[in-house]
Amino acid sequence: MTHQTLSASIETCHWGYFDATLVPAMTIESGDEITIDTISGGPQNLPSSGFQVPPELLELHAAGVPAMPGHILTGPVAVSGALPGDVLQVDILEVSLRQDWGFNFFGPLKGTLPNDFPNQHQTIIPLDAKRGIATLPWGLELELSPFFGVMGVAPPPAWGRISTIEPRVHGGNLDNKELIAGTTLYLPVFAEGALFSCGDGHGAQGDGEVCVTAIETALRGRFRLTVLKDKGLSYPQAETKTHYITMGMAPDLEVCVEMALRDMITLVSQRAGISAEDAYMLCSLAGDLRITQTVNREKGVHMMMAKHLIDGF
Repeated sequence: MTHQTLSASIETCHWGYFDATLVPAMTIESGDEITIDTISGGPQNLPSSGFQVPPELLELHAAGVPAMPGHILTGPVAVSGALPGDVLQVDILEVSLRQDWGFNFFGPLKGTLPNDFPNQHQTIIPLDAKRGIATLPWGLELELSPFFGVMGVAPPPAWGRISTIEPRVHGGNLDNKELIAGTTLYLPVFAEGALFSCGDGHGAQGDGEVCVTAIETALRGRFRLTVLKDKGLSYPQAETKTHYITMGMAPDLEVCVEMALRDMITLVSQRAGISAEDAYMLCSLAGDLRITQTVNREKGVHMMMAKHLIDGF
């Protein structure tokens, strides 16, 4: 196993899109670790003087803002041996802040209540990495729990270039606050090398991300990327130290629920060695459905099941 580092720069960042034809910014071997630096926000999201602004963010702004809004992603990282039909295991080993501020932004026609707030509203939020807190304007100290809102592989090549905003089968803008350091994300592979990218750093976020943004900030992540040849996964899943997570993304929350539930029934049935009927019952008795986000056009729901209820049963 080796360890590589991928810095954020004009050469290594792509802004607003996923695309299976992107040239890899770096290639690593399956099972290797990589540290990836990310940046976040457009020129309109910058703070006043007195905060740390990554110079590469300013360089990217100077190169031109894309016509279609979206997230700034670092990558893609190709993993040797990954082929369509495989699964990329993304072990999230460490996540840390790269700057001392974040921003929250919303405006008209956005968010879960698009017609309720007619004016643009931005807040610069000071972040204290040492204390692990964000200070909100009225003095509330909010505990930080940093994670990457966007982690994804290249989409199916036939899709062409797609926006980073909608989460889909390739992952992308999942906005799942469970995916902190110590968790693992599993992504179906659609292109040679998998082509993993990440960004959209969040300092903290509630389930739903209701106003359209979290505490948006620059993060550094350390990942282990491993190609799985026999996982047989057709949609993103994840696991924490204590829970398995299935996901559903669609414009309709009811469809999201059905997607996450069906995948959890399959997972529970296989891992516990019980019938689908019994797995369905256990999902009703002990599974937890949570709204991941309601703001990315393709909404999200995830279902969580405690590992101790099904492993080794």
